Amino acid sequence: MSAPEMISMGCRLNIAESENLRQNLAASNIDGDNLIIVNSCAVTNEAVRQTRQAIRRAKKANPEKDIIVTGCAAQVDPAMFAAMPETSAVVGNVDKYDAANFKLGLHSNRPDIRVSDIMRITETAPHMVSSFADRSRAFVEIQNGCDHRCTFCIIPFGRGNSRSVPAGLVVDQVRALVDKGFQEVVLTGVDVTSYGPDLPGQPTLGLLIERILKHVPDLPRLRLSSLDGIEIDDRLFDLLTGEARLMPHVHLSLQSGDNMILKRMKRRHSREQAITLVERLKAKRPDIAIGADIIAGFPTENDAMFANSLAIIDQCDIVHGHIFPYSPKQGTPAAKMPQLDGNVIKERAKILRKTVARRAQQWRQTLVGSRQNILAEMSGSAGYAENFASVRFDGSASRGQIVAVEITGVQDKQLIGRMAA
Repeated sequence: MSAPEMISMGCRLNIAESENLRQNLAASNIDGDNLIIVNSCAVTNEAVRQTRQAIRRAKKANPEKDIIVTGCAAQVDPAMFAAMPETSAVVGNVDKYDAANFKLGLHSNRPDIRVSDIMRITETAPHMVSSFADRSRAFVEIQNGCDHRCTFCIIPFGRGNSRSVPAGLVVDQVRALVDKGFQEVVLTGVDVTSYGPDLPGQPTLGLLIERILKHVPDLPRLRLSSLDGIEIDDRLFDLLTGEARLMPHVHLSLQSGDNMILKRMKRRHSREQAITLVERLKAKRPDIAIGADIIAGFPTENDAMFANSLAIIDQCDIVHGHIFPYSPKQGTPAAKMPQLDGNVIKERAKILRKTVARRAQQWRQTLVGSRQNILAEMSGSAGYAENFASVRFDGSASRGQIVAVEITGVQDKQLIGRMAA
């Protein structure tokens, strides 16, 4: 009896939860030999389309296996996935932590749709994992859900309201992963900067990071997933700019560079606040690398508004850009706003991606001649620097090992170099 095959779509949080789910089902003696679980994503219509495509592809390759769909898209629209002939059952985002929901046929008395009301959930389990198969870094969920209601976003309806994992449980999980040999841990969540107000004493993300670094002194590298810049307080700012073990890589949930569009998105920051934040970060830690999510073609976005989003790539020195062409999600306020032509959206996304690529290539050139500490990936001769630059190097290292590399050049979208003597 083996663990089921996992297909994880979307974000780092899904990766962390897929690994936890795999281990939980194995420990619960769920027969995974004839089971495939698809952990779906609902962030865009394209993500849903890719999830459906993955389901069909998995069934075609494994016609004898049952497919169970879980995750955000399954939570938001379970009936759609249940109607797919390739699907045996649909399991909600909270329901996936009950192993019995993955039993089928004679082993279950449950309906094909096993989805609870996620808005009634008020706590988040620690979801402990002992290891991560085939990965050099580990992902730890510290928070789930979101209390904000951005007009384009369906995720709160897939994840529920914001809820945090108690700090002691997070520290225990990080320590267990370091004891297993992981050199880098990534803190993940839906809105990680909202960590803490639902817990006793209302700890902040900064306090949690301080506690991790203090109580897990053998952890070399701690990385954060996407941050809401408006929620970066003084404590978190000082850690990002002054703590060597916290990686110099800040990925901002920016979404737009235009104030009117930000207002219509119901975001809580302005373009000026985003630019000032990056200027402050770089003034105190010049090597910090900035990433950002930007949506192209949000409803009502005119040429001048788009120009502001384009300009903010250079103004915020964005070198790790996630560009999303806007697509209306049923049930969100933005879906009812005046929509742009699809070809305009695609062209704007293309321009944004090219601009980020140009900026990133310029940034890579500035790193030639430097020494970077690389976390080796599976191949043993490639990995990621502290600033999340992708690096290939001469020499061989064990997966998960941190090695010093002299950067000698740039090839395609990667730095190249050789292991330092």
